[in-house]
Amino acid sequence: MHDVVVVGGGSGGYAASIRAAQLGAKVVLVEAAATGGTCVNRGCIPTKIWLRAASLLHWLRTGKDFGIHASIEKVDLDTIVERKNGVSSEIRMGMEGLLQNNGVEIIRGRAILKSPREVDVEGNLLESQTVIIATGSSLKISEIPGLKEAAITTDQVLDMTEVPSSVLIFGSGFIEVEMAFLLNIFGCKVILALESRRLLPREDGDTSQRIAQAMREQGVQILTRCALQSVKKTKAGFECLLTGSKEQCVEVTKVLVSARNPNVTDIGLRQVGIEINEDGGIRVNERLETTVKGIFAIGDATGGWMLSQAASSMAVVAAENAMGKANVFPFNLVPRGIWSFPEIGAVGLSEEEAEKQGFEIEIGDFPYSINGLAMVRNEVTGAVKIVSETRYGEILGVHIVGANATELVGEAVLAMQLEATAKELARSIRVHPTFSESMVDAARDAEGWALYLPKR
Repeated sequence: MHDVVVVGGGSGGYAASIRAAQLGAKVVLVEAAATGGTCVNRGCIPTKIWLRAASLLHWLRTGKDFGIHASIEKVDLDTIVERKNGVSSEIRMGMEGLLQNNGVEIIRGRAILKSPREVDVEGNLLESQTVIIATGSSLKISEIPGLKEAAITTDQVLDMTEVPSSVLIFGSGFIEVEMAFLLNIFGCKVILALESRRLLPREDGDTSQRIAQAMREQGVQILTRCALQSVKKTKAGFECLLTGSKEQCVEVTKVLVSARNPNVTDIGLRQVGIEINEDGGIRVNERLETTVKGIFAIGDATGGWMLSQAASSMAVVAAENAMGKANVFPFNLVPRGIWSFPEIGAVGLSEEEAEKQGFEIEIGDFPYSINGLAMVRNEVTGAVKIVSETRYGEILGVHIVGANATELVGEAVLAMQLEATAKELARSIRVHPTFSESMVDAARDAEGWALYLPKR
């Protein structure tokens, strides 16, 4: 009898296994594929290798602004793929070593729930006091006529040794935005088509506007409020029919497939009585327990944002609760990061969400264009926006577009976690010149006494 069986060895399952073992549990981790899941093998880590290469390419091209005139002899995609594979392999090896170091047993195979306390792994029946489901997500190819023939998946992009001359990306989420910037920098003509009226509809409206402007300035074409109806092969590539306010056709060489679904089918959920949400993810409560007592679910399997940092943090709460605690997961403190050009970092409520929930709010907004370090480094696109509650100054959300946004958002998470007010943040001190000064300046603006902005 095990104390905890963890199903899935990605970011969430890995962290849950170690945390449960730290608390004295006898843990077995079941994984059907490579350790590390989507994040290490096909997501977070591989994409950041490619985006690092894209960033270097961008700065070489713009070095003349600093008097550096460099020619680019060759862009060797094979080397990028090799580095991507090498880094992912190193991380997998490290993960497996740490699991072993913590006494976690690893079983390879596909797991199916047989009862709330039994997990079958290809004929091997495991009994456990508790189960944590961390099965992640997988690519979803829509049943659009002709799409399969034209499709290039995000997995294939990360292994490409030749950049497609043109691509249609259909979607408005963070994966689509990152892929659009990535492919564009490597010379691909990118058309981004959205069903929604704006990019990143789950983010703050100002974030959406700023990133769309940056994308257009860099040559990406954005088409809003349209649906992809069909794809038809032509001599030059594929003709994609888009419908909406008007019908239009665009011709590209590939169509990117990037949508993902939670991996929740054929693992015995219905058999044991676990309920599924409307978005296809496993329903959990604030303690991350499913509708069946003793079975927890974390990460992409629960739907939602599908972020690695959420999975890893959920893992800690689920593992501790599986071992008898009653911790609550702070969904409002999960930060979002997008490695676009410029970057995006966000946490908490957008201005629109705060107003919809009935808050009376104050907005602090400080542009990168007057941040000293941004000016020094010629990275002046973007701003820090703080949404705070009027009466007590509670910080409800922070939205950053600009250089180092994915790092800066950590400040916002800590401030909100420690219940710092906008007033307290406005009186904190940062090194000068740094991007982090913009956090303080935005808080001062929310409090009505910005030092470096014109009077309202």
